[in-house]
Order: sequence, then C-alpha cells, then structure tokens
Amino acid sequence: MATALPPVDSPASQRHRKMRRVKDLLAKYMIGVGGLGVIAAVALIFFYLVYVVFPLFLSGSLEVEARYPSPAAADSETMLLAMEEQAEIAVRFDDRGRATFFSTADGRIIDGVAAALPPGAVITSFSAADPASRIVAYGLDDGSAVVLRHNYKVSYPNNIRTITPFIDYPLGQEPIVVDEQARPLSQLAIQNAEDQAMISAVTADGELLLTDIQKEVSFLSDAVEIEVETTSITSAAAKFRFMLLDKMMDVLYLATPRGEVTAYDVNDPGAAEALETVNLLQRPAELTSFEFLTGDISILAGDSQGNVSQWFPVKNADGMPRLTHIRDFKLATAAITSLATEHARKGFLAVDRAGRLGIFHSTADQTILTEQLSDVAAQQVTIGPRANAAIVENAEDQLIFVRLHNEHPEVSWSSLWGKVWYESYDEPAYVWQSSSASSDFEPKLSLVPISFGTIKAAFYAMLFAIPLAIFGAIYTAYFMTPKMRSMVKPTIEIMEALPTVILGFLAGLWLAPLMEEYLPAMLALLLLLPLAVVGASYAWHKLPPRIHNRVSDGWLAALLIPLILLVSWLCFAINHPLEAWLFGGDTQLWLDRELGVSFDQRNSLVVGIAMGFAVIPTIFSITEDAIFGVPRHLTNGSLALGATPWQTLTRVVILTASPGIFSAVMIGFGRAVGETMIVLMATGNTPVMDFSIFQGMRTLSANIAVEMPESEVDSTHYRVLFLAALVLFMFTFFFNTIAEVVRQRLRKKYSSL
Repeated sequence: MATALPPVDSPASQRHRKMRRVKDLLAKYMIGVGGLGVIAAVALIFFYLVYVVFPLFLSGSLEVEARYPSPAAADSETMLLAMEEQAEIAVRFDDRGRATFFSTADGRIIDGVAAALPPGAVITSFSAADPASRIVAYGLDDGSAVVLRHNYKVSYPNNIRTITPFIDYPLGQEPIVVDEQARPLSQLAIQNAEDQAMISAVTADGELLLTDIQKEVSFLSDAVEIEVETTSITSAAAKFRFMLLDKMMDVLYLATPRGEVTAYDVNDPGAAEALETVNLLQRPAELTSFEFLTGDISILAGDSQGNVSQWFPVKNADGMPRLTHIRDFKLATAAITSLATEHARKGFLAVDRAGRLGIFHSTADQTILTEQLSDVAAQQVTIGPRANAAIVENAEDQLIFVRLHNEHPEVSWSSLWGKVWYESYDEPAYVWQSSSASSDFEPKLSLVPISFGTIKAAFYAMLFAIPLAIFGAIYTAYFMTPKMRSMVKPTIEIMEALPTVILGFLAGLWLAPLMEEYLPAMLALLLLLPLAVVGASYAWHKLPPRIHNRVSDGWLAALLIPLILLVSWLCFAINHPLEAWLFGGDTQLWLDRELGVSFDQRNSLVVGIAMGFAVIPTIFSITEDAIFGVPRHLTNGSLALGATPWQTLTRVVILTASPGIFSAVMIGFGRAVGETMIVLMATGNTPVMDFSIFQGMRTLSANIAVEMPESEVDSTHYRVLFLAALVLFMFTFFFNTIAEVVRQRLRKKYSSL
C-alpha cells in the first residue's frame, strides 16, 4: 500500500524544502570555494616562483661608505691595493717597498711592514700574481726580485673576530737572482704554485728572461728549498709596456702601448717560443690597461677611449689556439686607468681618468652599472674576494671605499636564451653546465638546451602515444562489443595508476639495453607491425562470408593478438641476420660511419616508448569517453540516411567528439611536458640540442629534480632552477589555455549537430 505524501504546506514539507535549500546552498558554496581554492593555489605557486626568481633581474648598486687620504702616501706611489676576505682590512703596496695595512672603514693605519730588501737596493719594477694567491714581487736594480705575500690570521678572543695582518715570504727572504748580469729589472711578472714558481722579467736593456723556480719543502721543518734556473727568451722586449703570466705558467703575454700582443709558450722554460702576435685595438687608440680575467684564460684590454675588450684563445681551422676578439664593453670616453677582476666570477671593475667606476660581467655581456665617484682621475681599483666591496684611489691620493650589491651578474637575457661564447669553446653555443667539469669552470646556465629537451621528449612521447591512444579509443568506443569494451577500457585506465618511477626504472634498466642489442629488430617492428595488421585485415575481408561472419566485428581485435605476438617474435628472431645484412654487423657503428649519427643507449626512442605508455591511458580514457558520449540519435540518423559506419565515424562522430579529443591530446601533452621520473631515469640527462631519435636529452623537470638538492639556497644556480620551474609553469599554462580556447570553439562549431 502506497504511503501518502504530506501536504505541500505541511510543516514536514516545509522542513524538507528548507533542508534541501540549505544543502543546495552548501553544495554551491563548497564547490565555489573549492574552485577558488584551486585557482588560489595555482596563483600562489606562480607568485612564489616569481618571488624567488625576481632577484635575478635586479640591477646592481653601490654605496660609498667612506672617503679618506691614502695611508702613508706622502712620499710614495701606490703599486697595488688589496683587501682580505671580510673587506675589513686592506693593504697598500708602494714604490718604496712598504706594505701598509689599514682599516677600510676609516683609513686608520693598523700596521706597516717594510719588505726585506737588500741594503741600498732600488725598486725598479713591481708585479702581483693571481689575486687569490696574495703574492707580490718587487724587481730590483741588481737583477734580483723579492717575493712576499700579504696574509691574515683570524682569531676570536672573547668571541670577537680579530683579523691580524702580516707579511710572509713563500720563497724565502733572500732575493731571487733573475739576471746573473745584475741588470735592473724594468718589468716583472710572477706566478706561484705549490711546487713551482715562475718569474718573467725584462731587463733595462730589453732582454726578456724567464726564471723557473722549483720548490721543495723539508720534511723536518717548514723551510722551503728552491732551485732557480733562468733562460733568455729574446733580446727585443724593450718596446713592451705590459706583461702577464698565466697562473698555470704556460703562456706569457707582452703588450705594447699600440695594442700589439705577443704570446709566448713558456710551459717548457728551456724551449720557450713565440706563438703569435695580435693587435688588440680595433680602432686608433692606446692600450692603457692589461689584465687577466679570473681563470687567466681571457685577457682584458682597456684603451684610451674608454673601451674594454675581451680576448681568449680559440682553435682555428688548423686546430691551433689563436687569440680571438670575443666582446667589447664601454665605460665612457676617458682612458681606462685600472682594471680589477672578481676572484670567483667572470666579472670585473674598470675606472677611468674622469673618475668613473664601471662594473661589468663578461659572460653575461652586460654592464651592471657605471658611477661617477670622483671629480679627478681614478688611478687604482681593487675588489674584495667576495666581490662585495671595492676601493678606488684617485689622482689626489684619496681612497674611496664602496659597498657593492651585485648578487647575480651572470644572469642576463643573452646568457639565458642566447648563444654565449664561453672560454675554451670554439664558437658561441647553448650550454647548460652548472657544475664543474674542468679547471676553467664557470657556470653555464642557458635554459635553451633543457627547454629543447622538454619539447623533444614530449614530441616523441606524443608521436608514439597519439596514434595508439586515439585509434584505440575510436575502436573501443565505436566498434568494440560492450563485453569486450568492459574488459579493455578498465585495463587501459588502470595503467594510469602505475607509478612513473616504475616505468622509468624498466625503461632505463631493461628497455634501453634491450633496444641497444636489438635495434634492427625494433626498427623492423615499427615497419612490419602496421603492414602486418593492414595485410591481415585485408585478408580477413577477402575471406568467404561463411568464415568471417562467424566472428562479430566487435571481437576482431582479439584475433590480432596472436598476429602481433608472431610478428614481434619474428622481428627479434631475424635481428642478427638483418643486422649483418643491412648494417655490416654493427648498427651503431654503421649509423655513426654512414649517417654521422651517434647512438646513446638511453635515447629519445626509449623515452618515447616509456613516456608514451604513461600518456596513453590519459589520452585513451578522455577520447573514448568523448566518442562514446556522442548521442546515439546522431549515429543512428546518419546510418538511416545511408551513410556507412566509416562515413558516420569520420563525418559525424569524430567531429562531434573533437573538443574532447583535442582536450585529451593537450592534457596528455601537458603530462608529457611535466613528466620527471621517466626522463630522469631513461634519458641519460645530457643537455644536448640534437633532435636525433638516437640521442638523449635533459628536460626542465628532470633538471630541477637532479640539481635542486645540490644547489645553495638563494644562489644564482638555485634561482635559475626556480626560473626553469617558472618557464615550465608558463609553458603548460600557455598550452592549456590554447587548448581550452580551441576546445570551446570546436564545441561551439559542432554543437548544432
């Protein structure tokens, strides 16, 4: 017996309607809050990425902290200014052989030390070695040289940091005899290593001498025993004004005021020879400054017109390294008077006769800032070891102490997205190399190779996944019997729950070696399998009706399973004969010799197959739902009007389902772009720009996963990795937005069907 419904205006009905309205409102607001929460989460991710990346693009700045007279400068000329690591104490070496230590904050003299010069000796030249070594040398009028080092002892009495400066003599206090003929040394260059030192000098009458110093430390004491051997290189060195010896003691450069530089190979001092002579000045000017960039590979040449040019050796067509002009920097129009290079980066400072200071970065090819510090000419400039402070001396013997704020000078648009000519490279290139691989290391942070790798990995994955997923979805939704569909669809969809780390593990440790060994079989499989399926379908169609009518069209796919297994087994069975017949027994060698294509075991083919399996379930499921959801009255109407099933599929079903199919492809593409574990384990992670299917790659996501744990927080490397994440975020956001726009247009266009 049916239960009578309460009257519409009864209290029970009113309570029911009220509760229903409450539930509707609650559901409405919960769905709204959930949607807004998703949007807010995405927006917060975006703004956090921007927050971390933003400091990369802040311009450098400086602030003048103090101005004071140069200490002990009344009767002497400054030869060198230098600072210790904390930039609290500086030292001034003068032409009288004195080292004056002073406070950088106010110029207060802390200590003064005179070099251990022989009685009556006159200083005729001065040189400083690599700034990190803190070694300087005085050349004397008797043909000898005194080598000393400014050093600093840090202690913490009463938990207060105290820095005590002192002078020591790494080669002993006795002067080193450079010229046996006791001629004055008019020019000097020195470098010092653990077991060797080298001094090059030009005598007053123009002879170029090279002194090789072999060091041996006593086991019983800290005493250093040295063996000195001097070689005469040339007697025509009088015209040279500047001399540089690299810290590896391999190459010596001598430069004239007109910019002509002669390079000497001094790796073997007894067989030193001139390598080349190059003019560094591209315009009528005078060479006024000549320094090594950090690493002693590049040369910086400042001229009388305010230009600084960078040069370093590049191999020519004969494989011989030759000094090559790389890039130019412009401070102003006044002559460059002094250059100072950063100790750990490829940046440098320049000052000119108009009192300007410029901060530059060579690899990024950018001028960080220029500042007018003085009304008179600047004569000397030095930079602290941490590149956070500098001291400039002007023509009035006044020191200007400035604090530098220049955290990320190596980042610029050209260094991130353009070809950069790095030291020791033969030409400009796109390079990602954030960790050291050689002694001339500098960070190479181009995002182009890893962005290219991301697109390459997604391209090959989609090339493998789209045909299989879409054609499979079409057959499953439109032709397959309901019973078979109920087994196939859940099976493929459950593949999406398979962790991608498992796919990456299988791809890297099983599929990649298998493909390397059976590459001809894999290539044959890609060719023969489609032909076998088409041939089998044609043969089935030609069979008598009494045979092919026994099997429903919706079950025909099951008949292909034995064929696919048979063709696969056949391809692997004929692998070695096929390789011997077509590729001379070694496919990899044949590819390299005949096509110039190198083969990496973990390559794009492996990634395409492995990532394709990860993407197929996504594309298949959405496409199958879109096709299966096409209203039946459309297909029935088309068939009733005389269209064949294929005509109905191509002209009605696919067009109606096209918004869903397009969404499936773009969602699959987004997943392929953001995939991490498969490309991390199956690509070799080599950031190369090669579209070859047999080469690997490195993607943005894999690069972040590999390098983020090792990066220093707030360093340039750390922030560039976040920039890569921002690029990946914007990349996927852009394509998803385009996909949604296209999907809406397709839906609007075919909604009338």
